[in-house]
Amino acid sequence: MPQIMVNERTRTVAPGTWLFALRDQLKPGADVLVRNGAPADEDCELAEGDAVVFIRRGEVLPPSELEALMVARHTPGVYARLKTAVVGIAGLGGLGSTVAVALARTGVGRLILADFDVVEPSNLNRQQYFIGQIGRFKTEALAENISQVNPCTRIDRHTVRLAPDNVARVFHEAQVLVEAFDGAEAKAMLVESFLGAYPDRHVVAASGMAGHGPGNDVRARRMGRGLVLVGDLTTGAAPGMGLMAPRVGIAACQQANAVLRILLGEDPVE
Repeated sequence: MPQIMVNERTRTVAPGTWLFALRDQLKPGADVLVRNGAPADEDCELAEGDAVVFIRRGEVLPPSELEALMVARHTPGVYARLKTAVVGIAGLGGLGSTVAVALARTGVGRLILADFDVVEPSNLNRQQYFIGQIGRFKTEALAENISQVNPCTRIDRHTVRLAPDNVARVFHEAQVLVEAFDGAEAKAMLVESFLGAYPDRHVVAASGMAGHGPGNDVRARRMGRGLVLVGDLTTGAAPGMGLMAPRVGIAACQQANAVLRILLGEDPVE
């Protein structure tokens, strides 16, 4: 008897079971059908190992079911590996806040967020905050926003200024650390402190994503054992060269993708 996954739960079905018939049996009226991560617009016979999801548009679901449906479009098998992952994010500006939201949407089980700053009006051109959150600590505001994106992601908040004497403690459970600072000295301090304490782990850092230059120049590079650097390595913020959402967002999503590949045991660069 074939075993398949239905809405992230294992189910044994009879040989020769077809997708639409199973929908009509288990969730009549479901109008979004996903099979193995892709939309299923045509009926098909189900096979051993298939993963299917049935969704009714607009349906409000309990958390136990919501988690399964949120990852319906994921590559099969990825979410189960990410649920137990722990990722640290140092700095919650344009890079860090965007990385955090991307990883929460991906299904990373736990995020350790660290920043000492508050939300300011000038942040809203590229950071994942809202007008009503101006003046609030970024750790609190971002945790609130992530809870509206994926309530299954656990958030640890550290409203502190990171320094050599607390980096290892704050991020001691992080498998991967995302560096999302502005200044070169702070970046170097974070990388040295974390990899010095945990040389077998990874840091995904960033340098060079200002302005509105070509997006293809922003890419991931390996910079030594445990360190991946994302950016074009040249365009830092300076007079006449500001930070804007599109290019910062490209760099942040490159960082998030590198983290994802590391967690899945894949090369983050190639």
